[in-house]
Amino acid sequence: MEFAIDWERTPLVPVIVQERGSGQVLMLAYMNEEALRKTLESGYAHYYSRSRQRLWKKGEKSGNYQKVHSIKLDCDNDAILLEVEQHGSACHTGRLSCFYKDLTTQSVTAQPIQDPDQLYTDILDRLYHVIQERKEADPTKSWTAKLFHRGEDAILKKVIEEAGEVALAIKGKKQEEIVHEGADLLYHLLVALAWANISPELLYAELRRRFGRSGIEEKAQRRDR
Repeated sequence: MEFAIDWERTPLVPVIVQERGSGQVLMLAYMNEEALRKTLESGYAHYYSRSRQRLWKKGEKSGNYQKVHSIKLDCDNDAILLEVEQHGSACHTGRLSCFYKDLTTQSVTAQPIQDPDQLYTDILDRLYHVIQERKEADPTKSWTAKLFHRGEDAILKKVIEEAGEVALAIKGKKQEEIVHEGADLLYHLLVALAWANISPELLYAELRRRFGRSGIEEKAQRRDR
C-alpha cells in the first residue's frame, strides 16, 4: 500500500513534532512538498514558514536542529507526525516545547532551558519575536501589550509620530538623538508588522530583490501596476 499527500488539495500540511523517547509534543509547524522532500533527503526537519513565506531548516540560525527518526501520516493523509531527536530547545522562547501555557490555570508550566537572546543573531528578528509574545501580556505592565490592546489606529499613529521624531532629530544634527529616535521608529515599525503578522524577513527579501535595480525604475513599475 502506498501513502501520499495530495499537494494540490492541501499545499500546506500541519506537522506535529514529538520528542523521541519522552513522547513530549514540542511544536506545531507546516510543510509544503519541498519541505517534506528536503526532510526526507537530509534526515533533518525542514518546514515552510507562513509568516516569512519561505522554506527553513529547523535550527538554521539557533543550531537547535531536529534529527528525524520517523515520519507518519494521519488517516486522511493531510497531517504529519514527526518523531525527532531535539538538539537544544524547540521553542524560540528557549523552552524545550512550545506548549508551556496552561489555559485552565493561566500559568506557565515550563521555564527556558536556553537564553532566548542566544538563539538569534539578528536583533530585529529577536525583537519581533518578543513583540509577538507580548500580544498576550498584561497591558498595564507592558507598553507593547498596551499598543496591541489599543488597536491598529494607535499602533499606526505611533509609527507616524516616531517617523516625524526621526526627521526632526536628523534636522537637528544631534547624533545621540538620531540614534534614540531611530531605535524608537524601528521598534514601533516592528509592532505594526507584528500586528499584520508580517515577518521582518519579508522586508529583507524585498530589499534583496531590489539590489541592482534603479530606484527610479522600481517606482515607475509600481505606478504602472
